Amino acid sequence: FTSTREISQLKMDAFKGKFERTSAEKYEDFLKALDVNMLLRKAATVSTPTVEISEAGGVWTIKTSTTLKSMELKFKLGEEFEETTADGRQVSAVVTFEDGKIITVQKAKKDGQKSTKSIREMNGAAELVYTMTIDGMDDLTCVQKFKRV
Repeated sequence: FTSTREISQLKMDAFKGKFERTSAEKYEDFLKALDVNMLLRKAATVSTPTVEISEAGGVWTIKTSTTLKSMELKFKLGEEFEETTADGRQVSAVVTFEDGKIITVQKAKKDGQKSTKSIREMNGAAELVYTMTIDGMDDLTCVQKFKRV
């Protein structure tokens, strides 16, 4: 007998490894909607980030690295945590695993700042698809694709 938790652990394991971005659709528009300044938007869109996903003792780490900087997101599934996003928003975040997808919801803590949702899913064994949306802006979806390296 395998528990639901064990099954979800097995599926989460498919995400472990290192990936490099191969495409980014509507990324600059997405960053602009989050009020990221032009210089940072340009740097973000021309960089080729790598993403490394790992887990130890139930704590997952998603490390995103570019030539300019690295960011680490550490979390336990289903546990809310405080985070400062790459664009400087203070958020309450929670990461869950549903239907084979890693779902991150970031709720802005300050009035006037935006809340976001991102979905990471595997397309086969070698491609990670990262879809980001902003609450209340249903017409703007950013899709980034990463290949396993």
